[in-house]
Amino acid sequence: MFKPIYTRIGRLAFAFLLGLVLVAQAHAELTIEITSGADNPTQIAVAPIRLGSTADVDLSAIISEDLRRSGLFEAMPRANMLSHPATVKDVYFRDWRIIGMEYLVVGKAATQSDGRSQITFSLLEVPSERTVFTHRVQGSGNELRDVAHYISDKVFEAITGIRGAFSTRLAYVTANPEGGALVYRLMVSDSDGARERLMLKSKEPIMSPNWSPDGKELVYVSFETGRPAIFRQKLSGAKREQLTNFRGLNGAPAWSPDGKQLAIVLSKDGNPEIYLYSLLTRSFTRLTRHFSIDTEPNWTPDGDAVVFTSDRGGSPQIYKLTIATGKLQRLTFSGSYNARPRLAADGRTLVMVHRNKGVFHIASQDLVTGDLRILTSTRLDESPTVAPNGAMLLYATKAGGKGVLAAVSIDAGVKYILPSRLGDVREPAWSPFLR
Repeated sequence: MFKPIYTRIGRLAFAFLLGLVLVAQAHAELTIEITSGADNPTQIAVAPIRLGSTADVDLSAIISEDLRRSGLFEAMPRANMLSHPATVKDVYFRDWRIIGMEYLVVGKAATQSDGRSQITFSLLEVPSERTVFTHRVQGSGNELRDVAHYISDKVFEAITGIRGAFSTRLAYVTANPEGGALVYRLMVSDSDGARERLMLKSKEPIMSPNWSPDGKELVYVSFETGRPAIFRQKLSGAKREQLTNFRGLNGAPAWSPDGKQLAIVLSKDGNPEIYLYSLLTRSFTRLTRHFSIDTEPNWTPDGDAVVFTSDRGGSPQIYKLTIATGKLQRLTFSGSYNARPRLAADGRTLVMVHRNKGVFHIASQDLVTGDLRILTSTRLDESPTVAPNGAMLLYATKAGGKGVLAAVSIDAGVKYILPSRLGDVREPAWSPFLR
């Protein structure tokens, strides 16, 4: 693993089934198409960081694209740069001020005795001619993309005050028609869609991937046994284990923040209810008891409660259940349909699928003020998942007649889509911070 070195400084059943209708091409890396950015993005230039002649990774290009994808930055094209400085002493600030740059990233690589690359990089504030920081990071050849995302994270946090999430990963499901039938694939990639990796291939549907808190495992629903069953799988070595196979629903697994249990949906007792499953004792604890449908559980960041979707009030709405006391609280009241709850890391911002004028959009609600904001303008938006820094969320939608993943900032100012180059993609899950 690369090493940073610091120097200075009713519709519920329909929604469940909808996830099964997937059409996609296999092994097609996601691409990035930014559709909306901040009104006044920060102007930044990332000077080329030259690696050895055998390196096939362009660090500066990856960093520039990471920052540009956030929507908060306008990265200067390399062709427009007057010079390519590698260290702070090489920089003539006047040249960068003239062309309107606010920040400049410079870096220099050196090869260590073990063959690893060591990159010393600096963030400079151009108007004040100030060095914001200088850091060093090491990585081997296959870790250079990780190094680039690490640099992006450091730059993003230093300028915005928000922890960068470029070093995270995505999980998602695709399906491709092969021989007259759909073949489903569970995929994992970098946050920018690169280095796509196949985790599971099946002729039966795969749904609801969810990350472990350490980012080393996934849980998901697979129909390979002839009914929905929950599986656990390690990313390293791809070792997998079946956790449930009851009659009826076995779905919507969500890993607890402490990594010790799952919140899941089972209908083994006749009605879809929320249960806890202990990964240590392999025991089940029933949380809800109601004749309605209770589904789609997700944890509060402190692990003290779960939020879930229920139609117990006559229409799908979102509720919060405190585990220790059993206290139940309804969270959503605006509109006749609110489902698939996800909480941002602050525990205050609730993201959900919200029906507005008959159209399904992604919305956020401030749990303190109650303010509701529609974040998306596309149709049939579903499956929201929030970045671990709470700044962006990913969801599934339609664009150009095919299923794509799309991203939007919590303030709805930044938007981009991640279509597969060849087909459709669904069921996104954003990983936690990985380091």
